[in-house]
Amino acid sequence: MLIDVKIPSVGESVTEAILAEWYKQDGDVVQKDDPLFVIETDKVTLEVVAEAGGVLKITVPEGETVPICAVVGTIDTEGAPAEAEPAPAAAAEAPELAAPPTPKPTPPPPAPEPAPAHAGAPTPEVPPPTPPEMDRPLSPSVRRLVTEKGIDIGRISGTGPGGRITKGDVMLYLEQAGAAPSAEAAAVPAPASAAPVEDAVVRKPMTPIRQRIAARLLEAKQNTAMLTTFNEIDMSRVMAVRAAYKEAFQKKYGISLGFMSFFLKASVEALKEFPAINAYIEDKEIVYHNYYNIGVAIGSGKGLVVPVIRNAEKLSFAALEQAIVDFVEKIKDNRLELSDLEGGTFTITNGGVFGSLLSTPILNTPQSGILGMHKIEKRPVVVDDEIVIRPMMYVALSYDHRIVDGREAVTCLRRMKEFLEDPERMLLEI
Repeated sequence: MLIDVKIPSVGESVTEAILAEWYKQDGDVVQKDDPLFVIETDKVTLEVVAEAGGVLKITVPEGETVPICAVVGTIDTEGAPAEAEPAPAAAAEAPELAAPPTPKPTPPPPAPEPAPAHAGAPTPEVPPPTPPEMDRPLSPSVRRLVTEKGIDIGRISGTGPGGRITKGDVMLYLEQAGAAPSAEAAAVPAPASAAPVEDAVVRKPMTPIRQRIAARLLEAKQNTAMLTTFNEIDMSRVMAVRAAYKEAFQKKYGISLGFMSFFLKASVEALKEFPAINAYIEDKEIVYHNYYNIGVAIGSGKGLVVPVIRNAEKLSFAALEQAIVDFVEKIKDNRLELSDLEGGTFTITNGGVFGSLLSTPILNTPQSGILGMHKIEKRPVVVDDEIVIRPMMYVALSYDHRIVDGREAVTCLRRMKEFLEDPERMLLEI
C-alpha cells in the first residue's frame, strides 16, 4: 500500500512552502512518526513526520518551493517487510555457495600486495576519514557539498533538529574558515603559487521567514507613527522575591521562575488602565480588546518569532512560565503552528538575554505597543538622598502615536515600573 507524503496545511493564508531539508534518503526504511523533512513558510518552520512505516520514495528534492498539500514522496508500507524477508533467504543461500573451499584461497592474494613496499604504506588508514561522515546523518545536498569542499564534518556544529547539520551550517563554516584555507595553502608549496581563494562575497537567498520579518518591520516603520519612551526599573524586589521562592516554585510546578512572568503580569495590569495600548487601528476605527493576548519574542536559528500567550490576564505565574517553556520547545522541534503566532494584542521582547543595555523595539503591527526589556546591570542610584548600588534595567515602550498619546504611554510605562519595583501591588491590584 502506497501512502502519499504531503506538504501539510499550516494556515489559510499560506499557499506554498519551501521543502528545506530531507532527513531521509530515497529508498530508506522509515518508522511511523520518524521525522522526514522540514518545510519553511513565510511564518513558521515545521517538521513533518511519517504517517506510517515503510520504504520512502522521494519525488521532490529539497530546496524546491511546493504548494500546500502537494505530494513530495510516498511510503510503501508493504515494501519494508518484503525486503526484510529476502534478507534471511539470501543469508541462507550464502552458506551453500561458501561451502566449496575454492573461495578460501582468495585471502592469500592480499598478502603478496602488502609484501612489497606497500606494506609500510598507510593506504589502509586513508579510508577512515569517510566513516566519521557516515556516523552523522546528512541530507544529499549537504553530503554533496561536504564532499566537494573536502570538509571534516567533525568541525561543524549542527543547528538543525537533533543536532543535524544543515546546508546553512556548512556555508557558515566555509565563511568563517575563509582565512584558514589560505593559511594551510601557505604551508603547502604546491598551491602557494596560485592559491585560489573563496569569493569575498557570498550570496544567499533569504528564507521565507526572513523575508516576512523584513516586510513586517518595513511595514511598521512606514505605516505607523512610532515613538518610544524610556524608563529604568530597580529590579531589587523582583530579584529578592524570585530568589526567595524559586526553589519552592520549581519543586511545586516543575519549572523555573523567571523574570518574564513578572513582566507579563505587570504589563497586563498596566494595559488594563490604558486600553489604547492594547488596541489597534482597523481602517478608520480603533479596535479595543477586553482580553490580553501577549506575544513574547523568541529568537531562533531561522529568525525572530512571536508566539502569543492567550488570555494572559487569567494565567498564574506558573502557567505563564509553562507557556513560554512550551513555545521554546516547539520552536526547537519545528512544531510551532501558525495559530501560535496569531491574535496578539501586545508584545514583549527581551534584548537583555543577548546583553543589550538599551534599544528601541519596533512595533509588531497591527499592535500599538511593544515593551522592550534589557540587561540588568548594577548602577549607582540615589535612594533617600543616598547613593546606593542597585540592579537596574532600562525599559522601552514603543507605541503608535496615532492612537496613543505621549501621556498615556509614559504613564503606562511608569505603572509597569511601579508594579515591578513593588511586586506585591500586582497581587493586591493597587
